[in-house]
Amino acid sequence: MTDIGVRALRQRAHRGAVRVGAATPPGRDRAVDALRAAAVLGVVLGHWLVTALVSDGRTLRTASPLQHMPWLAPVSWMFQTLAVFFLVGGHVATRSHASARARSVPYRQWLTARLVRLSKPVAAVLGLWTVAAVALLLSGTEYGTVRTLVKLALSPLWFLLVFAGLTAATPLLARLNPLWPLAVVLHVDLLRFGLGGPAWLGWVNVAAGWAVPFALGAAWTRGELERRRAGWILLVGGAAATAGLVAWAGYPASMVGVPGQSVSNLYPPTLAVVTFGLAQCGGALLLRERLRHAMRRPAAWAAVALVNLTAMTVFLWHQTALMATTATGLLAGRLPGLHTPPDGLAWVGHRLLWLPVFLLALAVCWVAFRSFEVNGAERPSGAERLSGGKGLSGEGRGRGSRVVRAHRPSDRNPATEARHV
Repeated sequence: MTDIGVRALRQRAHRGAVRVGAATPPGRDRAVDALRAAAVLGVVLGHWLVTALVSDGRTLRTASPLQHMPWLAPVSWMFQTLAVFFLVGGHVATRSHASARARSVPYRQWLTARLVRLSKPVAAVLGLWTVAAVALLLSGTEYGTVRTLVKLALSPLWFLLVFAGLTAATPLLARLNPLWPLAVVLHVDLLRFGLGGPAWLGWVNVAAGWAVPFALGAAWTRGELERRRAGWILLVGGAAATAGLVAWAGYPASMVGVPGQSVSNLYPPTLAVVTFGLAQCGGALLLRERLRHAMRRPAAWAAVALVNLTAMTVFLWHQTALMATTATGLLAGRLPGLHTPPDGLAWVGHRLLWLPVFLLALAVCWVAFRSFEVNGAERPSGAERLSGGKGLSGEGRGRGSRVVRAHRPSDRNPATEARHV
């Protein structure tokens, strides 16, 4: 491409980004969208970096570089961003529910609309992998390999089930102090780790553990977390508590599950991952002003708007993109960083080189399945589509405001509202 062509392409991209910014309501709190996008991309990159599908003959099994190089645990601290996603989710859900109540929308109707937005993208994933699993078994693929692939592809669904449950409980969580679910997590861990209680008790923390950042999001909506002091308390307190739990209470340093470990901080959540999430939420709250400033740049805001528009598609299909790349690569033999055991820094270097390929595979999935997220509704055009159109005005406005401006019926565009799940 000539220099003239490159300049023309850049000018078109800049004009498009400017239109996205112009179509965004001025009262929109863009930091909310930036945090959501960062949380989704953190999960995606984290999975791509610490999940390996190792080829043993005709069998594929999961492995992790954290098994062989536990000193890489800080990688999990950077990319385990689920707490931030639940923080933003709680903030958005409580604002949305407040808006619905202001417009006299029944709770059942509000909840149904939100769960439908979750269910359609999920149905696409389940449908494809049901067909794929049957086809693989009929072709003679070993059951262990099929089980590994299906389990990995559907692993994001546990998160969505928890998220759906917390969304259903929004009217209760909107008034709940985050210290209450935190106390539940603390007592569950005391019972199962300190007093030898049954292991199944840990699954209580699946709801209680993620209710902590969700309830923090509700406190954000109530205007209780606007002062920087709140962010610093969460960041410093959460980090200190996590360090103490890892150093003196025997909790794993990794904030994600590691194959072969007797205790996982994530499956089910432990007190350590919850306190770590508090630190993450504190950091996210402290970054709000900088993010609001950064999102004034047209290119940055356009990128964030694009990620948010189909965040569910990116989240649900990123593991499929990894597996599609891995399966295709087998045609060329066992490739380093893709099929080889993640047992050294050489593997890490090779895996970094595969990230653009995973991204390309995810782009293919995005093109194929994003229509399930927008639900086939009327599509806004141009900048409206990227910025969320008029539907953007309903959530994330202002700082600490308690009630969202009610939409007029003509303002409610399902295609743009879907991204606020």
